[in-house]
Amino acid sequence: MLRKIVAAIVLVPLAVIILAFAVANRQSVTISFDPFSAGEPATSVTLPVFALVILLLIAGVLIGGMASWLRQGKWRQAARRFERELHHLRGKVAAMEGGEGQPTVSPQQGNPPERLRLKPPVR
Repeated sequence: MLRKIVAAIVLVPLAVIILAFAVANRQSVTISFDPFSAGEPATSVTLPVFALVILLLIAGVLIGGMASWLRQGKWRQAARRFERELHHLRGKVAAMEGGEGQPTVSPQQGNPPERLRLKPPVR
């Protein structure tokens, strides 16, 4: 419940600001993709200013998200490697203890490890 209240406190003013920006910047601008002919470009798009700014913000968020996902690849790979090693060592410990405990399942064969399972959404 608290999460919904905080989201409303943040999102409602943000939506009002974005709406005010869109209403104040309805002029159309032409974006040219032809660097050689400024007068009559081969490829151009005419958009309202607010649409251009919102599209550029979305593109920036997507590019930043992909860049951070790619930079964190080595950490995800290390986590998978440690998870496999943990399953292997737990199997060895269970074998040394006389077969007590649950048999381990490799992440490639069965269900994913607990940390990789999706949790149901919180309402």
